[in-house]
Amino acid sequence: MRFPERIPMKFLLRATLAASMLALAATGHADTWPSKPIHFVVPFGPGGANDLVARYVAEAASRELGQPIIVDNKPGAGSVLGAEIVARSAPDGYTFLAPAAGVITNAMIKKSMPYKEDDLVPVVFMAVSPSVIVVPPDSPIKDLKDLVAQSKKGKGLTFSTAGTGSTPHFVAAMLQHKGGAKLDVIPYKSGSEGVMAVIGKQVEATSEGSPVVLPQVKGGKLRAIASTWNRRVAALQDVPTAQEQGFPDLVIGHWSGLFAPKGTPDEILEKMNAAVNKALKSAELRAKLIPQGIDPQGGSREDFRKFLASEKARLGPVAKAAQMQAD
Repeated sequence: MRFPERIPMKFLLRATLAASMLALAATGHADTWPSKPIHFVVPFGPGGANDLVARYVAEAASRELGQPIIVDNKPGAGSVLGAEIVARSAPDGYTFLAPAAGVITNAMIKKSMPYKEDDLVPVVFMAVSPSVIVVPPDSPIKDLKDLVAQSKKGKGLTFSTAGTGSTPHFVAAMLQHKGGAKLDVIPYKSGSEGVMAVIGKQVEATSEGSPVVLPQVKGGKLRAIASTWNRRVAALQDVPTAQEQGFPDLVIGHWSGLFAPKGTPDEILEKMNAAVNKALKSAELRAKLIPQGIDPQGGSREDFRKFLASEKARLGPVAKAAQMQAD
């Protein structure tokens, strides 16, 4: 048997030197980051709860980092388009994704994805906008138990969603498979359209993020019968949670986090995590978020990873039971 010839020492030295230079370049890059504007890619159109959180956090975090943070709206394919853009971006700390639950639930309902799950690295949990279940103001439905009872009469209750796999769709699925409700689920292109369908009485109920429904509730165009997070919405303290009404499994919110492309240096991820955490604790940012029903979160990168893992484990069976498939 013939063995390969020994590799010349000069080539080994060159390889070692090249590796060392790359390591030094990465460290130096992290030390000087950020040296130019940063981009937050929001995979939805402007105006929604996710976009709102991203803009408020970007403004506050930019002051901590000393560089502008530009919000880029890249809607499409149920948030997959924007996520793919970030997954394929250079891991240099200048492009981040600010998505909602679709970043973990899309893989549950789509046959294929254009990027791998680990192509996006969790950075920080920014905020939660609890879902609020609403009906027209003159609806006979007074609470969740009443909704379930009313739904069992006749053909069932019509319930609008923001499309297959959206948070309102998960709320409807939980009501059906955990609460026993008989619902005719009607998908719309957005949460705002689903809400307008209830206001116009084309459908009988829906669930949407607190920033979307709060103005309509306060304006008397909708009536809130339950919120779906683990505590009451600060701006709707008189509306009990689903758990308080005897639905322990109905816990879900329109959450917003920050992700980076795989390979982004840990030093940069930690700096961004620290900047966002400091921003979320500021009285100025909290005064903007909390009155709109948005609950600031924060925490370490590991805290966010644990949250994502628990959400995947919890929502996967719901998607399967509801036979959710991408439109």
